[in-house]
Amino acid sequence: MFKTIFPFLILGLSLIAIAFVALVPVKPRVSTNQQKVTTAESIPDEESSSAPLIVDAPGDFLPTGMSWIPGGEFIRGVETFPEPIKSDNNPDKVKPDEYPAHRVAVDGFFIDQTEVTNAEFKRFIDATGYVTTEEIKPRREDFIGQVPDVSLIPEENLVAGSICFNEKFNRDTLIRDVPMWEYQVWEYRPGACWKHPEGPDSDITDRMDHPVVHITFKDALAYCQWAGKRLPSEAEWELAARGGHQDWKYPWGNELLPGGEYRCNYWQGEFPMENTYADGFKGTSPVKSFPPNPYGLYDMAGNVWEFTADYYHRNYYSMSPVRNPQGPESSFDPEEPHIIKRVTRGGSFMCNTNSCTGYRVGARMRADQDSSAFHQGFRCVVDSTMVQAYQTAAKQKP
Repeated sequence: MFKTIFPFLILGLSLIAIAFVALVPVKPRVSTNQQKVTTAESIPDEESSSAPLIVDAPGDFLPTGMSWIPGGEFIRGVETFPEPIKSDNNPDKVKPDEYPAHRVAVDGFFIDQTEVTNAEFKRFIDATGYVTTEEIKPRREDFIGQVPDVSLIPEENLVAGSICFNEKFNRDTLIRDVPMWEYQVWEYRPGACWKHPEGPDSDITDRMDHPVVHITFKDALAYCQWAGKRLPSEAEWELAARGGHQDWKYPWGNELLPGGEYRCNYWQGEFPMENTYADGFKGTSPVKSFPPNPYGLYDMAGNVWEFTADYYHRNYYSMSPVRNPQGPESSFDPEEPHIIKRVTRGGSFMCNTNSCTGYRVGARMRADQDSSAFHQGFRCVVDSTMVQAYQTAAKQKP
């Protein structure tokens, strides 16, 4: 979803890479391996589709802060190919990657009731000494294959940091009729990381109950391993978000503002020109700020985008198996085919009615697995085969 050449992409110019490395802080790509990272290896595949779905939770096991999602089926995707996003016939901004509709059957699992918070992530950091991707200074060799000559990258551009919203973007030159136009309002900010969300002058002292952000896919996997958990598959995530209701557009029903009440943290006003903060929040909000869905899950819409285990492939819905789909074998985004991406779900506090309705339960997004951002987080799952691993990890936690 994000990368360091965004200033050039949104202008639609054919600028050479040398100009990029001379002018814009570069961003490390810590992995170029297209091979699938196994994070859901315990999930049965299509070969076991004849077995009954796992519906009941395993015994009296109940992981702290998690809800059991009984196995079930639902129809994923839309039945007709969507109109262009800007069309009046497509008010929900449905994208082509949500087509076609297909049946999905998923075994039961536990899922975190909230996104992983700063407090929870800090426990992990304190216990392990782990250093996140965005806290590490990039090296020139990290960019081999991305620029013609890595020796031309200035030393001052090799700085640790992450992507943030640029409130000072140029409103006079904003172009909104080109692919990925939103990149014009992002900026690579040196020093931004999970404990300094807006840069080195910010901290999380008063945000310990907010979702952790500026997390790469690798960072999320490291946390999962420590916690005895894993990332959800995209299908698991959507089953959980739906709360047992096939026809709901949002985790709470079909009205965005039932009774005029806000049910999630998103952008109010015309993005990116004006945000009225009518829901009470400018950035992330504390978890549990809004009512949960019927499964007791919070922030399945809005607040921060959440990583899933699946690679992103625009056409995956046309080839998805029925039973416990785990995503394609490799990543493919036609808009950025050389970037390895993972599916993200749920929307964020930046989603809005005029360009991104990511808070819909069926909405899909993708993120560069090796980059992080100010509105990217995650939550974890535990399936019935992981009980012992979770219990072992729980005993080892401080």
